[in-house]
This record gives sequence, C-alpha cells and structure tokens, in this order.
Amino acid sequence: MAAPCRTVLRSVTNFTSAALFRSTKPRYSTRYLSTVATETSKTEDGEAAKTETPAEGEPSPADQKLMEEKAKLDKELKEYKDKYIRALAETENVRQRMKQQLADSKLYGIQSFCKDLLEVADILQKATETVPADEVKSNPTLKTLFEGLKMTETQMQKVFSRNGLEMLNPIGEKFDPNFHEALFMAPMEGKEPGTVAVVSKVGYTLHSRVIRPALVGVVKAP
Repeated sequence: MAAPCRTVLRSVTNFTSAALFRSTKPRYSTRYLSTVATETSKTEDGEAAKTETPAEGEPSPADQKLMEEKAKLDKELKEYKDKYIRALAETENVRQRMKQQLADSKLYGIQSFCKDLLEVADILQKATETVPADEVKSNPTLKTLFEGLKMTETQMQKVFSRNGLEMLNPIGEKFDPNFHEALFMAPMEGKEPGTVAVVSKVGYTLHSRVIRPALVGVVKAP
C-alpha cells in the first residue's frame, strides 16, 4: 500500500514541476520577433550609412576625385594656353623680322653697286674741278668737253637721287661722327670750333644709311 502511494506522489510532483516550468518560460510571438528583426536591420543600415556618408560640408570621395581631376585639367589648360601665346608671339616676331629683311633687301640691295658708281662720280667731279676757267673761255673744244662732263655729272647725281643715294658735302656744318670722318683738326681764324672747314672727299647715304662718310678737316679751338 505504501509503495503505490509513493509512486502516485512522485507523478503528481513531476507534473506540477513541469507545469510551473512552462508557466514561467517567456513566450514570444512571431509578429514580435519579426518586428525586432526589422528594427535591428534598420539600425545596422543606419550605422553603415553614417559610416559611408561624410560629415556635412565635406565633399564625398567621388566629388573630391572630380575636383582633383578638374584642378589637373585647369593646370594643363593654362600651360597649353601659355605655350600657344608664346608660339604666336614668336611667329609674329619672325614674320616681322622677315618682312623687315625683305624691305631692307629691296632698299639696300644695290648698295655694293652704288659704292662702285661712287668712284666714277668722284672721277667726274675731279675732272670738272681741275679744268681752268680761263682755258674754258678761250678754247671752244675744251669748253664743249667741259660742258659735257658737267652735264654727265649732273645727270648722274639725278639718277643717284632717284634711287635714294644722296651726297654729303658738310662744309661749314657741325662735325657729326655718324656722317663724317675727321682726317685732321686745326685752329682756323673766323671759324667756329667743331665745324667742318675742309671736305677732302664727299660722302654718300643710301636711304639715310651711310655707305661712305665724308672725309673732312675740323676746326679746333686755339
């Protein structure tokens, strides 16, 4: 009798303990678990977004890369523009130099030829200067020859002038080293110091460029 009673008592005790355990175990519904999972996912996404998004006012890595590329391109553009402007300036300088050289070649291309003709002009001048005036009057043949020489000399000077060749005969003028070459200096009464008193050989300019300076004697202060 006692054994069956103990068996029944244990069964009742075990049943009671199991019921108490089930009543104290927390119960979570499917809807509650789904809500918790969604909120956890949102929290993780928000934290990830905060990690990837830069602070307010700072450019993103993509914008920063674009800005660096733009700065690089602006620098290259400035360099190419500077090279282009320099190339244009150099081309213009070359063009101007070539233009000037071409103009000079047209003006002074006959310079060597003119120098040779100056020797002929000098001979004609000396020939007319050495003919005595009284002989010209008394000798008709000499007079005709003299007049022919003078006409030739005059015509040659006209040809020189038409081609830009001008005579320099600075008698009584101030000495100018750019156009005159002093052979000697001597004091002379009634002459201002520094002026040309004697012209041994006339000079010539071709379009204002001296091709032969005048050989002169200059008055010196006593």
